[in-house]
Amino acid sequence: MYRRKATAMKTGSLVTPATRTGLSLFAALALMAMELAPANAQDAYGGYWGGGDVMLVTPEGDILDYIPGEAEVHAMRDRRGRTVLVDPWGNIVATVVPNDGYGRGQRRREYGRDGYPEPRDRGYGYSEPGEFTGAIPEYRDIAPAPVEREDLPNSLPSLSDREEAAYDPQYDDPLAQPMPPAMTVTGKSRAEIAALQVFLDREGFSPGVIDGKMGSNVTKAIEAWQQATGETLDPNNTEDILERLRFNGGLPITTYTITAADAAGPFVAAIPEDYAHKAQLPHLSFTSVTEMLGEKFHMDEAYLRELNPGVDFSIPGTTIKVVNPGPNKKGKVARIVADKARKQVLAYDEAGKLIAAYPSTIGSSDTPSPSGTVHVERIAFDPGYTYNPKINFQQGANDRILQLQPGPNGPVGTVWIALSKPTYGIHGTPEPSKIGKTQSHGCVRLTNWDATELGKMVSTGVTVEFVD
Repeated sequence: MYRRKATAMKTGSLVTPATRTGLSLFAALALMAMELAPANAQDAYGGYWGGGDVMLVTPEGDILDYIPGEAEVHAMRDRRGRTVLVDPWGNIVATVVPNDGYGRGQRRREYGRDGYPEPRDRGYGYSEPGEFTGAIPEYRDIAPAPVEREDLPNSLPSLSDREEAAYDPQYDDPLAQPMPPAMTVTGKSRAEIAALQVFLDREGFSPGVIDGKMGSNVTKAIEAWQQATGETLDPNNTEDILERLRFNGGLPITTYTITAADAAGPFVAAIPEDYAHKAQLPHLSFTSVTEMLGEKFHMDEAYLRELNPGVDFSIPGTTIKVVNPGPNKKGKVARIVADKARKQVLAYDEAGKLIAAYPSTIGSSDTPSPSGTVHVERIAFDPGYTYNPKINFQQGANDRILQLQPGPNGPVGTVWIALSKPTYGIHGTPEPSKIGKTQSHGCVRLTNWDATELGKMVSTGVTVEFVD
């Protein structure tokens, strides 16, 4: 979740291009309000407290008390033929509904039971590649208040509670059981540790970037693998690791021939730090062939160069050494746990079995992630990003809304998994080597390849639990 790079990722229902009619905003307003004399904001739609014909209802069930300007929204038709007001990023600001005279409170109670969808059931799941996501302002407020970091409903026991309840039968949740500790690794070479990392990556228990170095991300991956399988993995037994690799994809190091497409890119010379400068780029692409290949093979870019000393990666036809991470993990994730203490995301299937785990960066001391339960609302691959200084963190001197193009070096990387808690999401990152070692602006950050793997195993409605 990127609030350094994507803090307030508030999203509404996506209106696909197939549902657009080209109806201009003011043409729609004229049709709806031609016989009404404007007074208060909602009077143009038939009156705010009743007695008119129509009113504007947000996806959250609130009634707008003003008419959004033409620069803020445009009118469309959804798949059910209703008029909806949509912001420039494709998110629904409000639906035009009949005003039956109930008034604000009654309408809120009835919203979702009288033919208008509940906010969490909008009929959309995966988005089209290149869709823009990001900070969408709360149009009711001139200056939106900061995001409140309150606990979410159904909070799980704290870490200390879980430790005290170790193996207590009253706890059915697997989180109640501490992870089996990993053995200490001693005297292993870079190649041996890389083999261990490749094995864990193929199993779906990501060590983060593969760099031939032992660290906390590798240790957490071993512990999660042991939790899932019930086995004990000896990372010092290289023969056992290689034997396991033989049965799930072969040797950890393989060769790869650089293609003309690899060398062609597209690439950008550099990714600027300032978001205003980022917004001027046509695409937030890779900056080099080595950066692209590092991500393709789940490798640290420096390690890729170490394996291939003196190689010019820009020449097509060059054969290089790379790690062989294998295909993405397959499965259906029914529950996600973002463990803030472990800095790890755990994915469970419908039977409650742990099937994947990823090192992550979750929140920070100044913008912490919440505790409690939310759910997945939408998954976007190759998303753009909208920066809004009124809702996001303050980046440099930028004081206006900026729209950044998609790309692996974008603030949310190549995947955005939107959560039902406004401004929160699970997403990729342009800096995979920092995952699990730095802080975020409240979101859950994974490597791009881990976020992609998880994004293909989840669907809308999947529960996401933040635990301390």
